[in-house]
Amino acid sequence: MNVTVAPEELGYGIDVTGLDPASLSDALRAVVADVMTDPMRMSTWLAGFALAEQNVGLNMLRRLSGQEAAAPANGDKRFAEPEWSTNPILAGVVEDYRARTQAALQLVDASRLPEVTRRKARFAMQLMCDAFAPSNVPWLNPGVVKEATETDGMSLVRGLQNFLDDVRENGGYPRQVDKSGFELGVNIAATPGRVVMRNELIELIAYDPQTPQVHAVPLLCSPPWINKYYIMDLAPGRSFVEWAVGHGHQTFMISYRNPGESMAHYSMDDYLREGVLAALDAVQEITGAPRVNVAALCLGGTLAVIAMAYLAAHGQGERIASAALTNTLVDFSIPGDLGVFTDEDTIARLESRMRERGYLDPAEMARTFDWMRSSDLIWGYVVNNWFKGKQPPAFDILAWNNDSTRMPVEMHSEYLRACYLHNAIVKPGAFSIGDTPIDLGKIMTPLYVLGAENDHIAQWQATYLTTQHVGGESKYVLTNSGHIAGIVNPPGAKKTWHYVKPLARHGESAQEWLETADRHSGSWWEDWARWAQQHGGPMREPYPMPQGEPAPGRYVREGSIEVPA
Repeated sequence: MNVTVAPEELGYGIDVTGLDPASLSDALRAVVADVMTDPMRMSTWLAGFALAEQNVGLNMLRRLSGQEAAAPANGDKRFAEPEWSTNPILAGVVEDYRARTQAALQLVDASRLPEVTRRKARFAMQLMCDAFAPSNVPWLNPGVVKEATETDGMSLVRGLQNFLDDVRENGGYPRQVDKSGFELGVNIAATPGRVVMRNELIELIAYDPQTPQVHAVPLLCSPPWINKYYIMDLAPGRSFVEWAVGHGHQTFMISYRNPGESMAHYSMDDYLREGVLAALDAVQEITGAPRVNVAALCLGGTLAVIAMAYLAAHGQGERIASAALTNTLVDFSIPGDLGVFTDEDTIARLESRMRERGYLDPAEMARTFDWMRSSDLIWGYVVNNWFKGKQPPAFDILAWNNDSTRMPVEMHSEYLRACYLHNAIVKPGAFSIGDTPIDLGKIMTPLYVLGAENDHIAQWQATYLTTQHVGGESKYVLTNSGHIAGIVNPPGAKKTWHYVKPLARHGESAQEWLETADRHSGSWWEDWARWAQQHGGPMREPYPMPQGEPAPGRYVREGSIEVPA
């Protein structure tokens, strides 16, 4: 990356990404203004950059003369082709790119700006560095050149067609997945079941028991509403729901609808009452069970915790026998990469845009997540689809990830302010829902709290903090992989592991927990199954279910990867 690019050019690049609501360009300008007011710091930075460039030049001369020099491309899949290391010119290009990237980020890190501004500026600078990677230059990329040579240029023709298709059908972004091979109810969201309740916000799916007997305590799944529910019922052999049903849990699932302008007024209170609490009421009414277990993911876990505190405040905390919270933020003091987008100015800008139509368009949020990992989720597909002329993979997780839902302006605004801006949920009485002040210390429900090592949305150290705010006992488990792949973690997968210990102690830090936890090979699903069995109650005949239309129901098809019949 050229570190002398003018701020207005950087700003234009940020505008292209659609991320400027986070004031990223303003943060970059602030960095430039800050360093310009300190000539000594600027001189020191320039001297360090000059030395780095001199070293790049010397290494280039060594390679050209046949001498060995450190290969710069190890560990970065953008430069996986051997030519990036063996070709002296390409190796020098990569080394120069890395030196410039390091210098650009050092300039941001050394600024005297407030932490929130510096974090935005670093995020924006990393975006620019990713965009200017030499792997994104088709005539430099040996993989692109090789593909064009072997296909007599047809790869470039196909790539141009892919580009034109994406401009016309995908907002100018490269497609990440071939969705044509996926069909709801057939090879994704395929666990047999039926819709047993529907209101304006949710459908409740009851899955058909697959064991002669089931646990007396039914299991209610609370998924996030930012995407469709079937990340928890992804595909046969990769479905958490299928795993739970197969282990004797009579399982229910909340399926949120895709709200439009008419639901703009829906708030967190509506999502609590018509979502989790309505589902809980229905499960207990259908089964007659006095207690229900909960398995929740991401935002669905945040709402489940709020629901448990709400029930506890009304003397009904025993209705939930236990809860598994996977990759869930409750304490937002460590907001992860999303913290870049959740200061007051950014939220106000986003609210203004949302109020124009009454909801947050799912494409906007999806793009935000993609740009957080732009090297993989944007530029990797530019190279694969547009430069090499290949089709994106048919991958179930990516198909689900592209099947987002809209979010009502009132609910989403309240969520961002209460959680990310004020971190109010963990402060007793600071957050109220339905006129009920929330105090997590009143939650005595046993918890199974899961975090993922490489989660950039809910950092594992932040998910661990849930154990420190509730009043009851908690078991914390740390798995490998990221926010989604850490959840879709069936037994038998290669290179799967998790850290675990019986209980997380109050007053114990995340690092202290990790230092005393045991590492096990295999999926956390197996550990959860043993834990859930302890809270499932005695075995009994399956509960009779009312009639209903087949799963996956209607709401999951609204704006889906599959056009409803």
